[in-house]
Amino acid sequence: MADSDGVAFLRSDVERFCGEIADLAPAIRLRQLGELRVMLEAVTAVATTAAMADARAEGWGLRRIGQYAGVSHEQVRRMLLESPEAPAEG
Repeated sequence: MADSDGVAFLRSDVERFCGEIADLAPAIRLRQLGELRVMLEAVTAVATTAAMADARAEGWGLRRIGQYAGVSHEQVRRMLLESPEAPAEG
């Protein structure tokens, strides 16, 4: 279940895409689904790290950021440290 209209819209598009490739040969389908997964991860990782950096700049603690992002505070710390665009403080 999506909490926002934007996420619901994207989910619908992804489900439509998956339906469109359902009859393709397994090798082609697996390759396309793998490409989709990698692309989604890359896009969301950049956006998530930017949102984490913005939250940190507003004074949020790592645990609070992690709670909203669905990751541990240690993962937040690492993501911020590894991002050249979003250096973490303390």
